[in-house]
Amino acid sequence: MEFLVATAIAALVAGGVYLSLRGRTFQVVLGLTLLSYAVNLFLFAVGRLIVNRPPLYDKAVAEHTDPLPQALVLTAIVITFGMTALVVILSLRSFLESGSDQVDGRIEADEIEDQP
Repeated sequence: MEFLVATAIAALVAGGVYLSLRGRTFQVVLGLTLLSYAVNLFLFAVGRLIVNRPPLYDKAVAEHTDPLPQALVLTAIVITFGMTALVVILSLRSFLESGSDQVDGRIEADEIEDQP
């Protein structure tokens, strides 16, 4: 189970880094989202993957899982949603102002022909 989770985290990080280094803003936003998913999965895996144990304290159960990683992941999901919304709005504003969705603001040759 740990190998499967570690492989999923590695795949998400690799995809996120690859997309974040691309030249288009939409791909950068997707890359940042994949990186945040990888961080969420990592935080969840840090709390040890334990099957058939309740996450909350109960006097009838001798052992329970640690609820702190679950709380951290929920907080990270909310922060990621806000960050993604901000980056999408900033990239949309940049596109509307510059007419290009390149990260560095350059206009490609095929876009130059389309402009009046």
